[in-house]
Amino acid sequence: MKIIVALIIFSVIIIIHELGHFILAKANGVCVQEFTLGLGPTIWGFTKGETKYCLKILPFGGSCMMLGEDEESNDERAFSSKNVWQRMSIVLAGPFFNFILAFFLSLFLIGYRGADLAILGTVDEGSPAQEAGLLPGDKIVKMDGGNVYNYREMVYKMLLNKGGKPVTYVYERQGERHEVTITPEKSENGNYLIGVTGAGYEKQNLAGIIKYSFLEVRCQIKVVFWSLRYMVSGYFSPDDIAGPVGIVNMIGNTYETARSSGALVVLMSMFNISIMISANLGVMNLLPIPALDGGRFLFFVIEVIRRKKIPEEKEGMIHLAGLAILMGLMVLIMMNDIRNIFF
Repeated sequence: MKIIVALIIFSVIIIIHELGHFILAKANGVCVQEFTLGLGPTIWGFTKGETKYCLKILPFGGSCMMLGEDEESNDERAFSSKNVWQRMSIVLAGPFFNFILAFFLSLFLIGYRGADLAILGTVDEGSPAQEAGLLPGDKIVKMDGGNVYNYREMVYKMLLNKGGKPVTYVYERQGERHEVTITPEKSENGNYLIGVTGAGYEKQNLAGIIKYSFLEVRCQIKVVFWSLRYMVSGYFSPDDIAGPVGIVNMIGNTYETARSSGALVVLMSMFNISIMISANLGVMNLLPIPALDGGRFLFFVIEVIRRKKIPEEKEGMIHLAGLAILMGLMVLIMMNDIRNIFF
């Protein structure tokens, strides 16, 4: 059951992404030839109008194939025939729809449990936080100059501090702001912590739910960029990277853990992990890598600067090479996922 739930969630997130491309393509008069879920050979499909809808054998990935997407076409309904701003909107729609999905799921999640404000619930005796003067009830408003809006964002940033470097905190107590620099201590599990816990979730009115839903998506987007930075700098090992198999396993484990607490807790847990995955997918697709939406967008930016269209054949070859590299990386990551799960 947990595998089925995981595949459904993964598939919905991909469909929403591709639906963004599909809707903007149709809105701009582009012919969508095929709309697919999955990769590999087609196991089921049907044609409606000009579009073939397909289900592929591998439940990872999807596509929205448009006329003239990777080659020059004289057809007025071809992707390549549209102006650069129309093509930009179509390409950016996929990631944008992922952020929209994450936002709407956050509305339900925060409406149910409340927002985890960055307010300290406990400060451990003898911890770096206590030695620095922090007290329960203090509200953390900044970490190293960056605004902090919820406790989970604070935790993410602490967990990503692999080297245990000093962190400057700005906190609020009785309406006054104070600044302190704290050097975290290495815990038994290898993370560098300062010895605090959050005060828990606080229910919000409608305006608060909307506000903290935006901030939830913002937090997830920031975490992706933090993770990418640490990945490039070498803080993360290959074992810290999860691919489709690892994500499905993570969803399944979350489902199993929450199941004993009832259907509503399971649903909220699935919403929570879906927010994270959808925001991750949106950000990763915006990276300026050939074959990804960000790579295509980069070509359009170059086209605007040059005021001249890059030949479709050359752009297509670059994207094809990028796709081949990405597929190779995906295979390696999937093999790593399988090794981490079963061995």
